[in-house]
Amino acid sequence: MAYREGMGAFVFTGVLLPEGTSGEMVVGQGERTPLPGSYAVTGLVDAHCHVTVDVDRNHLPFLSDRDFADRRVAELAHDGVALIRDVGGVSEITLDYARSPWPGLPVVLTAGRFHSCRDRYFPRMYTPTDADDLVDSIRAEIASGATWVKIITDFPQVAQGVPQPGTVARTYDDATLARAVEAAHTAGARVAAHCTLPASELVAMGVDSLEHGNGVTEADLMNLGARGGAWTPTIGVVMGPVPLDAAPQHVARIAAAGEHYRHHLPYALEAGVTLMAGSDAAVTVAEDLRMMTEYGLTPTQAISAATVAARRFLGVDASDDLVTYDADPREDPGVMSSPAAVVIRGQRVR
Repeated sequence: MAYREGMGAFVFTGVLLPEGTSGEMVVGQGERTPLPGSYAVTGLVDAHCHVTVDVDRNHLPFLSDRDFADRRVAELAHDGVALIRDVGGVSEITLDYARSPWPGLPVVLTAGRFHSCRDRYFPRMYTPTDADDLVDSIRAEIASGATWVKIITDFPQVAQGVPQPGTVARTYDDATLARAVEAAHTAGARVAAHCTLPASELVAMGVDSLEHGNGVTEADLMNLGARGGAWTPTIGVVMGPVPLDAAPQHVARIAAAGEHYRHHLPYALEAGVTLMAGSDAAVTVAEDLRMMTEYGLTPTQAISAATVAARRFLGVDASDDLVTYDADPREDPGVMSSPAAVVIRGQRVR
């Protein structure tokens, strides 16, 4: 799986983002080689990623194998991603990445498996966990090396493998969820909650990050920010292209979600919430970042959500990571889809 293009000391001269400071930066060790590009970030962060998740011809997700995951991680590296938080997938694969980082490939933090009850998630993505078994399942993932726990806290009813519109509800009762969060924290892990409903109870329980969050309220964000929590809105997935033959109800839901994001993303930053970018299993970090700028953030704020702010929250410093660009992403965030050079942990991969 090693993805090797070159090693040495790579020298960038230009503007480092999101700070906007000019100067020289050297990553790696050895013979000095100048990097192309005039603007740079210290490695992108994909804070909501599923490296083992593929989608079928009907756009329904399923868990894939190691070969698929290896290709996915290499593609992420080529796009400039130096740190991945995998929030659900095949535990054996993602835990192996977390334990044994490959040269020139992203560092991986993992939550291991998805946790949800029966008929409240995509059936090819998980093994259902009953409420009485949730705490033990979480402890087992952490004992195997997971530093995060992923709980699907709400989801539509699933029939014949397909989520049914208008049926979103909590997967577990509040007492069960509270015990799960406490167990994860006691074992030294943090909790990422798939959440599309208002999240006041989850925030009160101590959930560390909200994923998707298209039902989050101002009060939820105020309380989440007060204790240093994060939100990964995955706008690139939620606000993806609407099919021409989409039902009017679907078009209306997407429009409402867009207005929700335009208001709540800037408010989240004001409330002290850390915003993070994430590809999920459908877009790239660069695309998600660009869409953040369409729904309320400045380019500088969006770049921060995909770099320094996410690293700070996840607790992983840049380690000889650098991605350069020919043009200024603050003028056109779409630039971040085409790096001039990528160095990950001192190894040039693009």
